[in-house]
Amino acid sequence: MNFCKRTHNARFFSSVKEIPEDIWLDLNCMTNVYFSPDYLLAIAKNHPKIQFSYIVLFNNDEKPIAFSTVQIVDFHINSVQNDDFFSLEKMKHFLHHLRIIPLKETFKILTCGNTFVSGEHGIFIKEFENKQAVIQELAKAVVDFVDTDPKLKKEVKAFMLKDFEKESLIISDELHESNYYSFNVEPNMYMNIDPDWKDFNGYLAAMKTKFRVKAKKAIKLSTPLEIISVTENNIDDYLKEMTSLYKNVSSNAGFNLGTFNLDTYKELKNKLGEKYIVQAYLLDNKLIGFLSGMINKNILDAHFVGIDYSKNREFAIYQRILYDYITIAIERKLSTINFGRTASEIKSSVGAVPQDLTIYLRHKKSIPNKFLSLFLNKIKPTAFNQKNPFKDKSFVEKA
Repeated sequence: MNFCKRTHNARFFSSVKEIPEDIWLDLNCMTNVYFSPDYLLAIAKNHPKIQFSYIVLFNNDEKPIAFSTVQIVDFHINSVQNDDFFSLEKMKHFLHHLRIIPLKETFKILTCGNTFVSGEHGIFIKEFENKQAVIQELAKAVVDFVDTDPKLKKEVKAFMLKDFEKESLIISDELHESNYYSFNVEPNMYMNIDPDWKDFNGYLAAMKTKFRVKAKKAIKLSTPLEIISVTENNIDDYLKEMTSLYKNVSSNAGFNLGTFNLDTYKELKNKLGEKYIVQAYLLDNKLIGFLSGMINKNILDAHFVGIDYSKNREFAIYQRILYDYITIAIERKLSTINFGRTASEIKSSVGAVPQDLTIYLRHKKSIPNKFLSLFLNKIKPTAFNQKNPFKDKSFVEKA
């Protein structure tokens, strides 16, 4: 059932459709696709197991100044993995023994941010507002949101706000005053596109010989693949196989808040048109890979990919996908590619560099929260060998 309720300077909505048009106009946030009703409706419609809600903060003049998406997600502690496996597992069992976190069951977390995309795509604050004060108000609002709902008050065990870039920490570190602890998981890998690259050959020409040879080899190995655009008209032909290939990749993620329903692609293609890209890779008419991505302003966000790992080495599927993201960005004259988390080293070999994203978490109760900090201290991003494929090293340093 849809609802709208209010506490102090916050209003809570259970549906995007419940948010009045004048609020959207005052916020002026829809130039960012992730804060557009079309995108938010598509995500919520296709993930019924996640409870989506929305918070709008107001100033003393009753003008909206901030917006946040909220998801109540079922979280399993074993979805957190890193290199220090034994130390992490020991801490998990310690917290389980203290009845702070369950090992075998899921528990509910309230998340402010975007469950399915890395980056600052879940919290919007209007320009010229006191962002530190707004973050503190948001931290209070999520508690009010849970406390005013008897069911959520009983079920929700923790609050999470994600993903804040380094430049935002001066703002987001205000959450430490509200007893949040911060940690980092895998970095977002991103790459600037040189405006002098007129096509993929321009990109190749900028590379050191070793990496250029590697790229050309991958392109040659992938030559037998038929590459097609997935549209509203043909997506049903591939959706089942795409879902299977996506799960091959998502199961390797070191930190997962939820499984993406690929049926969402239909809605996104319908609402966003050419801004949303889905591309399939076929071998003898059989799907063995796909990519998806969102064009948001002048940035290409690489979303989910799927790979048949049994064919990956022979046909360089994943490498070809990465090079195709670069081709798309060059052809559409975009400035940046966000490749997302995971597979950091191979992404660095095509020119991506790491961007740390900070997550803030706190348990609802104060004593378990203190012990939770011990667990978070064990979570470390996986170490990798950062590659520098370009002749001009300063290009990477500027990225």
